[in-house]
Amino acid sequence: MARVPARPIASRIRRLRLRVRGTVQGVGFRPFVYRLAREMRLSGFVLNDSAGVLVEIEGLDADHFPEAIRTQAPPLARIEAVDVLELAPVGGDRFEIIESLGGRGATRIGADAAICGQCQRELTDPGTRFFGYPFVNCTQCGPRFTITRALPYDRPHTSMASFSMCGACAADYGDPENRRFHAEPVACPDCGPRLSHPVTELAARLEGGAIIALKGIGGFHLLCDARNDAAIDLLRLRKGRDQKPFAVMVRDMAAARQLALVTDAEEELLTSVASPIVLVAAVAGELSTLVSPGLGRIGLILAYAPAHLLLFDELSRLSPEYPPALVATSANVCGEPLVADNADAELRLSAIADLIVTHNRDIVVRADDSVMQVIDGAPAFIRRARGFVPEPIDLGEDGPSVIATGTDLKNTVCITRGREAFLSQHVGCLDNREAIRFQREAASHLCSILDVKLEIAACDLHPDFHSVRMAESFGLPVVLVQHHLAHVAAVAAEHGLAGPVLGLALDGHGFGTDGRSWGGEMLAVDGHRWLRAGSLMPLPLPGGDRAAREPWRMGVAALQSAGRIDLALALAPAHSGVAQLTAMFSRGMRPSVTSSLGRLFDAVAAISGVRLVQSYEGQAAMELEALVRAPRCLPGGYAIKDGVLDFRPLILRLAEAGMDGTDAADLFHGTLIAGLADWSAKGAASLGTRQVALGGGCMTNRVLAAGLAQAHRERGLQPYLSRLAPSNDGGVALGQAAHARQVIINKHASALESQTCA
Repeated sequence: MARVPARPIASRIRRLRLRVRGTVQGVGFRPFVYRLAREMRLSGFVLNDSAGVLVEIEGLDADHFPEAIRTQAPPLARIEAVDVLELAPVGGDRFEIIESLGGRGATRIGADAAICGQCQRELTDPGTRFFGYPFVNCTQCGPRFTITRALPYDRPHTSMASFSMCGACAADYGDPENRRFHAEPVACPDCGPRLSHPVTELAARLEGGAIIALKGIGGFHLLCDARNDAAIDLLRLRKGRDQKPFAVMVRDMAAARQLALVTDAEEELLTSVASPIVLVAAVAGELSTLVSPGLGRIGLILAYAPAHLLLFDELSRLSPEYPPALVATSANVCGEPLVADNADAELRLSAIADLIVTHNRDIVVRADDSVMQVIDGAPAFIRRARGFVPEPIDLGEDGPSVIATGTDLKNTVCITRGREAFLSQHVGCLDNREAIRFQREAASHLCSILDVKLEIAACDLHPDFHSVRMAESFGLPVVLVQHHLAHVAAVAAEHGLAGPVLGLALDGHGFGTDGRSWGGEMLAVDGHRWLRAGSLMPLPLPGGDRAAREPWRMGVAALQSAGRIDLALALAPAHSGVAQLTAMFSRGMRPSVTSSLGRLFDAVAAISGVRLVQSYEGQAAMELEALVRAPRCLPGGYAIKDGVLDFRPLILRLAEAGMDGTDAADLFHGTLIAGLADWSAKGAASLGTRQVALGGGCMTNRVLAAGLAQAHRERGLQPYLSRLAPSNDGGVALGQAAHARQVIINKHASALESQTCA
């Protein structure tokens, strides 16, 4: 316990009621308050209720207690406010933790936390009752969000309710000096959950090349040896995941450093209590090339659950010559949501896994591993889920309660309460019944634990999205938010940007207000008002959605637009589709067009010979990024006229010069960064602002995002990147909710003004 402030010479007995709001349940906050009050010789009580934590303290040092709470709170706590009310003293000489109160919820549950150092030591110490126990936890680690059915966060409201504590665990739970004091998931081998198979069997099967489905904190993982080509190839075949990269789990940072070149910022992310997957530069030759084909980085994650650590220790015993590394990918059939239920695992994973390992603690809320990277010196999300959800994003001011349903790709749902926005865990693509059910499940659980009365629904403009139909199903007023406006609004919301903001939405596809495919947009945004101030030069989109899966189509289209369709046959001389499409353009075909930057990436990947057909979304762009060594700008490689940014001069140079992939990647990225920054500078000057919000799926490209941020600063502008939500479609729901609130607030203000004038 930190130092207690010295008692003043002259003081009087006072009684204070403290209302503590924030993430203060499930993080050891009540035992912390208990011990602090005892040290300061104060009487009173502490309890959880639907608004957070309620404390009443009485004594000579009561005045110092609120500040001590703020400065000495447990590591996992996030205090947003401590409201203090003075009461009349009632006497007493005890301080106690009393039973929680229910009611309408205004608090929240903490995110799941990786195993702490103290629990790790107990896990491997034969002298403790937790030795080798795969569910050891305390107030500073373990499951939270994924096991909670309702608030307040007490054991009866979690999936631990069915496990009665043994005498030893009950003693820990009731001992104020024990770090498991009121730790709701506390359990041991005598009274807690159990794995269906011994860890020794799991390790032996993995060592023999098997694929295992292991139930964890937020769902099942599919595991196999990350050095075994045959096992990985079989996993790809069974899962239906041809080339998309897999994440790799290792025990600790010592193992991570042997597989990757990890920076200090990346290590901080890897070892954080959230324990996300972090994209890092791979060391060649350490893992199978099938883990992350065509890419220079791998997604690393450290073992964050006790069962993981036990498994790695057993694998190290079997093969001590090198640190074990396991492919650790979400357990699902490709395209479907993460599997979290035991019966569902037997039904859906039996054709993929050679062994299905369950446990008997229910996962109430499934949540994938979060995925992050370091961009421009700071963390950025690719996927936001376990370890971060349901931490809120502060919107800066109160507003109506909105539910925003996101988009049909990388779906998340967002709900606002007061000044907070709660983004759901990653749901995925809404292209099957299970994913749509998961979306409703995630939204329903958020509504339940937040206990909000929804007033508005917000969604995309696209007429055929499942997410739009979901928004309409609530029976609420619906605010339609254009896709790229939502990308910009999300960045502006998390940074609290006021006044005019210039937004660059650099993306793959979004339904525009003109019914066309947008994706490279300059938007001027000021509160609820916005306009499209510019776009990339539109390119033909032959085949519609097929063009996103077949970059060769965009290569031919870009050359047609640049006036050199005669060069198209060189893209793939033996490809019959290229010849047919070239002939169709030559006969005057005029397909729909797109301003998408994502499709421009595809065109360059095709023209430079990097990728003609994609097996997963963004593959061509990711492989092009992986080839970058030293970005450089082509003089005259772009033109800006009437708000339109045209990269066709660059396209011509790449096609005519016949550059290899690395040279093309360097020239494309360097020219793209310079062109976008110059375009942005012109737009910002016209709008009279220095604030530039950079959003959209293309901003997950680290070379582009970091280069754009630096180029904007060099031009005297202030760039803002997504930090608290994904820049891709996983953050769209946040932007939809934020913009919808602006629209409603403006309507209310306008109505009030009209009444006043009348």
